[in-house]
Amino acid sequence: MAERTDDYQEFDLIITIVNRGFDDVVMEAARSAGATGGTVLNARGAGVHEAEKFFGISIQPEKDVVLILVKREYRKQIMHAIRNEAGLNKEGRGLSFSIPVEDVCGIVHMNLDFKDK
Repeated sequence: MAERTDDYQEFDLIITIVNRGFDDVVMEAARSAGATGGTVLNARGAGVHEAEKFFGISIQPEKDVVLILVKREYRKQIMHAIRNEAGLNKEGRGLSFSIPVEDVCGIVHMNLDFKDK
């Protein structure tokens, strides 16, 4: 079995969770910092302080989850832009974190040449 090189571990996934309707702010900030696109998923909040009662009915706020796959070298600048533009340094605005991605395929616009190892 051949060893992997850093070429195959050069991506991170930035995950940002914000209140519904703020996905555009996140994507604009990410694009301005070098991201080429992202995916927005709709979700519901389930945190300790999220559920509220209204006439005895539990209401969970709607969220947007923004997934942005980026080259590792751009991760910090993109996350910094998202934090500043979406106001993530203020309570209740959302959160953003990243995880390393081991393998990627299907990003044809980056002209990656992944060879079988």
